[in-house]
Amino acid sequence: MNGGRRLDLAAAEWVVSSYSGGDGGQCVEVSRSFAGSGAVPVRDSKAPTGGVLVFGSNGWASFVAAVGRGGFAN
Repeated sequence: MNGGRRLDLAAAEWVVSSYSGGDGGQCVEVSRSFAGSGAVPVRDSKAPTGGVLVFGSNGWASFVAAVGRGGFAN
């Protein structure tokens, strides 16, 4: 992914997912700031100082495609 290096998330620019509802419910933010490193940080926008999950770009792309196909529908 990024050779085991730590990401400086202080430099991250976060974008709220287009799948997040406007009602303050399930809000996910993603940062594209590290695209060149192959890393995709994701966090809960309701807890921005909480934990961050970092996915590999291929894994994240597969997840987003599955969501778009309804792969995780109730």
